[in-house]
Amino acid sequence: MAGYSSFREFYPFYLGEHRDRTCRRLHFVGTSAALGCIVAAILHDNPWWLLGALLCGYAFAWVGHFFFEKNRPATFKHPFYSFIGDWVMYKDILIGKIKF
Repeated sequence: MAGYSSFREFYPFYLGEHRDRTCRRLHFVGTSAALGCIVAAILHDNPWWLLGALLCGYAFAWVGHFFFEKNRPATFKHPFYSFIGDWVMYKDILIGKIKF
């Protein structure tokens, strides 16, 4: 994987790593579950839910990559841009820019 000087440069690569619809769906479900865990952490004043948020987000995404996309998650080489990419892709799915 090449180095990227901006997220704008990175995002097309990120989307290319998420061509499989099931992988994208798993990302979406994992991110939604992570949001639910963050809300639970706030509502219950229990930071352990934040660990649940991390586990949900990454577990669903990695299953999508290893079993459906058959590639290595970009988060291993580009953790910051990949984290941002997850949220941008989530938004793009929500607004219908990317097919769910």
